[in-house]
Amino acid sequence: MKRDSRLSGVLHVLLHMADADGPVTSEALAGMMQTNPVVIRRILGGLRKQGLVQSEKGHGGGWRLACDLDQVTLYDIHVALGAPDVLALGHRTESPGCLVEQAVNAAMSDAFSEAEALLLDRFRTITLAALSRDFRLRRKSGERECDNRK
Repeated sequence: MKRDSRLSGVLHVLLHMADADGPVTSEALAGMMQTNPVVIRRILGGLRKQGLVQSEKGHGGGWRLACDLDQVTLYDIHVALGAPDVLALGHRTESPGCLVEQAVNAAMSDAFSEAEALLLDRFRTITLAALSRDFRLRRKSGERECDNRK
């Protein structure tokens, strides 16, 4: 089962941007994330619409944060990404008329809803500033930064 890692990837990109002295190009961010610059531009374009990042064209241009790290939470980023499903588990739907499948799906729906609510509530408590502080502490302690950072 493929996992949706967009939130993790976007947070990674945003923390690199927060650590940069100026704008960061899509190409540089793509190198850090081992992806295509088009993917970075598409994702950051959506975040720009939410007022979280801004772009500057021309020589010396690139992407920069347009938000206060203390005010933006993981939940805000999750919503900016379109609020994708946070759980990879799902229901079996091959036999919707089957009473066993109905009972199982009803029980699982309640559990999924509760788990998702807990996770999203936790996302509301974690700011980009907290992630940035954690990153900087790890760097000070001598831990290795991203191997793919250029």
